[in-house]
Amino acid sequence: MHYKLPFKKIQLLFGDLFGYPINESTISSAGEKCYENLEKTESIIKSKIIGVNVVHADETGLRTAGKLQWLHTATTLLYTYLFVHEKRGSEAIQSNKSVLCDYIGWLVHDCWSSYFNLKYLKHAICGAHILRELEGLAENMETKWAKVFKSFLLSVYRMPFEQRVKQRNNIESRYDRICGIAEKEEPPPVKTKGRKGRYKRTKGRNLVERLIKEKDAVLAFAFNKEVPFTNNLAERDIRPAKVKLKISNCFRTFKGAEIYARVEGFISTARKNKRCILTELCNTFEGHNFIIE
Repeated sequence: MHYKLPFKKIQLLFGDLFGYPINESTISSAGEKCYENLEKTESIIKSKIIGVNVVHADETGLRTAGKLQWLHTATTLLYTYLFVHEKRGSEAIQSNKSVLCDYIGWLVHDCWSSYFNLKYLKHAICGAHILRELEGLAENMETKWAKVFKSFLLSVYRMPFEQRVKQRNNIESRYDRICGIAEKEEPPPVKTKGRKGRYKRTKGRNLVERLIKEKDAVLAFAFNKEVPFTNNLAERDIRPAKVKLKISNCFRTFKGAEIYARVEGFISTARKNKRCILTELCNTFEGHNFIIE
């Protein structure tokens, strides 16, 4: 499962290695048993994630049983939690599957609007996402302010933390000045015909309005030592699912996607804790592992 192989290729692999093409129902039963045995382990992983000061979150589409479902993650340096939901936004993020409703620390994310509906935690926006948007504007729209803001953000990132703290007022003032220039440079919103109350905005206008509104979240990395500049941790932990889809095309059932999410979350957690994956999976089938020992 972790190595992204569909059932047919697993059967082929067993046939080549051992001369016996393992039965598809055996593979399926093993996945279900591992999923059931990891229920307590997953609960502990969720509690560990809630207890740390910085959590990364992300989500990605997952083709399941002919429909688009969503794989969500909440992850830390030592723990990975994944779950599947039919929705991408608040309904999923605030569901009983998610750990974020009970979280009060720093949440690093890509500025997906639904995360801002979580009122009790502190937000930090991924700097890499902002840099990519700025680079796109600078190359395709030839926007001057985007180049200036990109240079400014990188200079803050490269600045030693102690220096950032000392120069906080100057950093925030420069941030505001560049956003002021951007507001003048970008075309104002235009009323859309036939759509009451709706205004059309350029990509640059959308970005600068977001930078102004979420200034504290954009600069969270600058003045809080524990907050990283990017959300790369969550992106790395969710990327294997995209690789699996490229190889296997889709999940046949929603239950199969749920099994994948729980097992993959455990394997990712084991890797982060420098554990032998084969040993921990074998232990799991016997009813224990390094999480619940």
